[in-house]
Amino acid sequence: MCYSAQVLSNYEKYVRQWGADISVQQFFQLYFLRNHTTGIRIPKAIDAWFANPSTDDERQIKALIDAYNTSQSAKLEQEIFRQRKRLADAERTLQTRTTKKALEDRRIATSKVERSLERLADLRRIEPKDRDARIFPQSYAPVIIMKDGRRTVVPMRYQCRPSGKPAFYDTKFPGTYNARRDNLEGFWKPQFGHEHAILLVNAFYENVSRHTMEQRALAEGEKEENVVLEFRPKPEQDMVIACLWSHWTQGDSTLDSFAAITDDPPAEVAAAGHDRCIIQIRPENADAWLSPSGDLATQYALLDDRALPFYEHRKAA
Repeated sequence: MCYSAQVLSNYEKYVRQWGADISVQQFFQLYFLRNHTTGIRIPKAIDAWFANPSTDDERQIKALIDAYNTSQSAKLEQEIFRQRKRLADAERTLQTRTTKKALEDRRIATSKVERSLERLADLRRIEPKDRDARIFPQSYAPVIIMKDGRRTVVPMRYQCRPSGKPAFYDTKFPGTYNARRDNLEGFWKPQFGHEHAILLVNAFYENVSRHTMEQRALAEGEKEENVVLEFRPKPEQDMVIACLWSHWTQGDSTLDSFAAITDDPPAEVAAAGHDRCIIQIRPENADAWLSPSGDLATQYALLDDRALPFYEHRKAA
């Protein structure tokens, strides 16, 4: 399962190298929604696309981003104030007597102040970091679809909710950010051969067990330990990941969401301790993948004709 990936965040590459249109209207709708609801997660690197707007539409998005950041800053400052007061109250109590509540308040308040200060600094940070482009399940990411015969970049949620399914599918099937190749004609039948997208990434991340990564059995009494590994292709390249997507509606609510297709891993990924891997199709096959005709044999052939770089791994920072 590809639980996280570092998406291509270079705006110009989408436009110039991929010849894609940017659906500014759909990005506006997403940013508007983020300002009026909860749970919308957009990578900081995508916010940066609109840092220097050149059109009225982009300026409107920039205004939404600025308003959101101001609101989040205010909430964090209020939380810091509340927790510092809680900490001070606990410290005063502990000067005269030791109570379980005061000790717990001191521990929790100290931790929450530290986390809130880190989040506030990250929110205000201008200089980019690699982690700004990481997506996780239920994060939004820029994906390319074919729209009116043109490659088009649109924002979609990384966890696919198939059209016609109830919203509780997100929790009933939490792994639907990936689509197993051996289930494309099962669970994913309505999307496979009909609704295809590509995700451009520089790296992907997997959870593995330490003892599996070290190719050994658990020692007696040893508990299983999780390790997050970062995989990057060598030679370095933008990976073109085959995806499925769906447009979900219920009343006035809509959701565009996608899943990355996974298959058995290459030898080096398996040796590192993981049993699945996202499928990297060849760039020259992108248009054929994005314009499926329902001919499943052709689509399987595109998945088979995949790029096969060597994936180096290291522990994720």
